[in-house]
Amino acid sequence: MSLRPLARAARKLRPAAPSRSNRSNTVIFAPRRRCLNTVPKCPDPTCDCADTPPMPSGKDIDRDANLNGLIASYAQQVLICTGKDDWASRIEEDNSGDNLAADLKELIGRGGVYSDPFHNVSIVNASFPSAISRRPEIETTSVYLLPSFKYIPFLPRVSFDSVQALVKGYLLPEKLHPMNDGLSPIHKDRLLRKEAYQHALYGVRDVDDVLVLICGHGQRDTRCGIYGPILQEEFEKQLPRAGIDVLQGPALDESVSAPQLSGTTAGPAETPRTARIAQISHIGGHKYAGNVIIYLPPSLTNNAGNPHPLAGHGIWYGRIDPKHVEGVIKETIINGNVIADHFRGGINREGEILRL
Repeated sequence: MSLRPLARAARKLRPAAPSRSNRSNTVIFAPRRRCLNTVPKCPDPTCDCADTPPMPSGKDIDRDANLNGLIASYAQQVLICTGKDDWASRIEEDNSGDNLAADLKELIGRGGVYSDPFHNVSIVNASFPSAISRRPEIETTSVYLLPSFKYIPFLPRVSFDSVQALVKGYLLPEKLHPMNDGLSPIHKDRLLRKEAYQHALYGVRDVDDVLVLICGHGQRDTRCGIYGPILQEEFEKQLPRAGIDVLQGPALDESVSAPQLSGTTAGPAETPRTARIAQISHIGGHKYAGNVIIYLPPSLTNNAGNPHPLAGHGIWYGRIDPKHVEGVIKETIINGNVIADHFRGGINREGEILRL
């Protein structure tokens, strides 16, 4: 099999015959000829795990469809830290519409002043708690930006200027799609990123933790609501067994003197591998629950201390049952392999959408 960007699918590649074993097959990522690895199926579990949950009548899981390519194209995904694990069916309607998702969609959603149909930004709620400011009287929200792997700890909820700074400094493209060539110079300028706005946001830092995101949006679909907490518990149990520390609580707490963030110890040899796990809102494909996205930071290394094969990538999986969690951790997070049978798609650091 060969991985290629969807946007360049017209450059046809000759796929290799799939292996019938669980041995890794090297495949070529075109057009940069970057080697990635796949395994055809998830290995059988070697330890006790939770049972596959039963689904309500009429809400069966689709076990037969080919998952390859079942991923919406996006240039950036905004992960909003809400501290909740379920939301209104349409997240912009949560809390009577007073929320960051609604603010962002007002600016970059359809009809928004910065809307660009050729630069899709995915807006997702997450159960991660927001950072704690040294000024608790000011309500703030934190966000992760992926696959740019940035964490923005403080977006004041009383200031729409900070939302605009997020959009104009981080979410707009650095270069417009050729289909926008017919726009006026002023319109083009409005749709381009401005680095100066990045300085308006305090405390922005790189993400060094593996992020495991599980769709648990029960108010959108019952299947995801059932799978979300079960898979979260299974990942929390299995990751430490694989030597990966699971971090809890906010990523930054300024109320604690000299807070220590992951990835800031003295040297590479002393830096433990860490992960954060959250339930997230709708990402499409309810009938393929459990749906899991794994973002592997650019700084991630393998057991030998070398760069991880999937560092800087986001890998989307579907039909993940509790029995698959150990195998997903082993093959994807530890070994850097894509599990073809569950692979919906992926994204690299450059924002290219990948499929098998």
